[in-house]
Amino acid sequence: MSIIAPTAPRNSSEPDLAAKPLSHWATWTLVLLRVSTGFIFLWAFLDKAFGLGYSATSAKAWINGGSPTNGFLKSVDVGPLQSTFHSIAGTWWADTLFMLGLLVVGVALILGIGLRLAAAVGILLMALMWIAEYPVARFNVAGEPTGSSNPLVDYHFLYAVALLVVAATNAGNMWGLGARWAKMSFVLKNAWLR
Repeated sequence: MSIIAPTAPRNSSEPDLAAKPLSHWATWTLVLLRVSTGFIFLWAFLDKAFGLGYSATSAKAWINGGSPTNGFLKSVDVGPLQSTFHSIAGTWWADTLFMLGLLVVGVALILGIGLRLAAAVGILLMALMWIAEYPVARFNVAGEPTGSSNPLVDYHFLYAVALLVVAATNAGNMWGLGARWAKMSFVLKNAWLR
């Protein structure tokens, strides 16, 4: 099964290159991008939920009463929404929505289903985290350097682009359940679930 790049309106004198199937290597690259990006989100969920010792210890695991958002949001020391992020850090609803977002995006990408929804949720998560780290600022509120190496493009931006690429190319159709998922009646009635 090959992935076909989406077509876009073109000038009639241009060849329609977008309608041709992607090469074998391009297809496998998209599969690798989809699964590895999904694993980033799923691993973040598992580590924070069960305290696997990477970003959260067992004592700070969500299942042991820890907060997945408290450490990150309390450490926000720059940007226009600093006080807002501090105020929601560790709240039950912020923890629940954050963890649900990580789980949905991770599982959807790995299985290759619901890539449009996964991209929307993942991009929202990445946008909020980008705003929290606010790479535009060169100095924090204490006047210390933030360490930002680029005012706009950081890893949150790149993850968001990866999510867009995966969703736009139907990358769940190869080594994923995307094609089967798209044929389900509730998905056919709700295109946003593709």
